[in-house]
Amino acid sequence: MSTATRLMAAALALSAPVLAQAEAAPESASIGIKYLNYQDRQPGVDRIKVTAPAVDLLLPFAGNWSFNASHVVDTISGASPAYHTEALSKLEDKRHGTDIGLARYSDNATLNLGLSYSQEHDYVSRGLSAGIALESEDKNTTWTYGVNYLRDTIDPSNHVVIGERKRTVDLAAGVTQVLTQADIAQVVLGYSRGRGYYSDPYKVFDERPQERDHFTVLLRWNHHISSLGATSRLAYRFYRDTFGIQAHTVTAEWVQPFGEGWTLTPSVRLYTQTAADFYVEHDTRMDPFPTNPPPGARYYTEEQRLSAYGGRTFGFKLAKQVGAWTLDLKLEDYRQRAAWTWFGSGSRNLAPFSARMLQAGASYQF
Repeated sequence: MSTATRLMAAALALSAPVLAQAEAAPESASIGIKYLNYQDRQPGVDRIKVTAPAVDLLLPFAGNWSFNASHVVDTISGASPAYHTEALSKLEDKRHGTDIGLARYSDNATLNLGLSYSQEHDYVSRGLSAGIALESEDKNTTWTYGVNYLRDTIDPSNHVVIGERKRTVDLAAGVTQVLTQADIAQVVLGYSRGRGYYSDPYKVFDERPQERDHFTVLLRWNHHISSLGATSRLAYRFYRDTFGIQAHTVTAEWVQPFGEGWTLTPSVRLYTQTAADFYVEHDTRMDPFPTNPPPGARYYTEEQRLSAYGGRTFGFKLAKQVGAWTLDLKLEDYRQRAAWTWFGSGSRNLAPFSARMLQAGASYQF
């Protein structure tokens, strides 16, 4: 995976493991298109820009089956630092990603199977997934289980390594409970076991362990306010991995419908993480050269994403229902600072980081 794609994924990928949901088979087909425009920057310079058109399709068949497929093309350009937030170098890349899935519905269960494929000039990822959701007789409790397997191949253009491999198994289990007529709660546990090449071949002084496991806990609570016709969505996510990183994410959304099919959803997300055990702090006395790793260190990195920092995301989504069409527009602004970490003082001497994400979509049921 290119540096650009991983930077964008770090800013966007704060979601929970994907699990099957017990539900009735869809009664109609749908097709949707989305367009994402992403730009990140640090003071005085734009860094990574991504444009990503995507299309997805859902087709029910045979009464209790459905087929879904999606395809996205990420066009990536800009500049990425070689160490910490210094020595930016130009890059260009394009990624094609395809997902297909099959779902089987019954009275109290839903089974999902999926395949994924993603290719860039230096990174190929292939994946298999399966999930099942089991619903109680009173429909108030849903148990969900999921597994995902990824097999990746890394061939960087600078030939630091050739044909490296990475294998990842993700497991997730959760329960969704109807508490009252206005409240639904969910708990999801996730575990990931990864083996293979985790270093960044485009960074200076970057040597990481070839094992990375992580554990996550996700808590969600949705509350409906009937007097306003609105719903609040609150979530907390805890993350810990064997690199030594611990992270906390708190998300709040307010879904407010208006007349004539309009819905407005403002949101805020707060994030913090500790640094990896082998992260090398930026020593400005070495500028303009990278900071030397500690003598005799086996692992080391000067990657900004593995430092200690906090992030704040503010956004809104506007949606409009027009007959069989659903139109939506989403805008998010992300700001990252070392001083915003919730624990300790954060990593030193890193430039502030920000990103803007704009997404527009349209879907049609038929």
